[in-house]
Amino acid sequence: MSHLSHQALVTRFASFAGLSIAANMGVQHQMILRYDGAYSPIVALAMGTLAGLMLKYTLDKRYIFRYETRHAGHDALTFFAYASMGIVTTAIFWTAEILGGYVTSGEMGRYAGGTLGLITGYVTKYFLDKRFVFSKKQLVRF
Repeated sequence: MSHLSHQALVTRFASFAGLSIAANMGVQHQMILRYDGAYSPIVALAMGTLAGLMLKYTLDKRYIFRYETRHAGHDALTFFAYASMGIVTTAIFWTAEILGGYVTSGEMGRYAGGTLGLITGYVTKYFLDKRFVFSKKQLVRF
């Protein structure tokens, strides 16, 4: 397995984070347009989070950490560990997005806060994933 240079890793990671942020915010926006219920912002936030999580896992596993799972069960457990590392970083993201909307009383402020929260969360999550998910020191043994 060849290793990426630091610059290539940072560029690739930032690109994937950007794609995941776009997927997250895009799904949120589409949900807001299509669902106008009492909890529409929360539903949109949850659906966007799920879309971004699934895309980022796929890209990180293959192109950042170059990690190969042995079978579908191993992949499911690896995804579970990956998602578990995201609990704290998701709290950062959701808090930043909610505060952004509260401070500006608007949708653009919410999206700006969410984007800043996602950037902060993704950087934090990279180090958690490197140490606990895609390493020999995994939280869950397979």
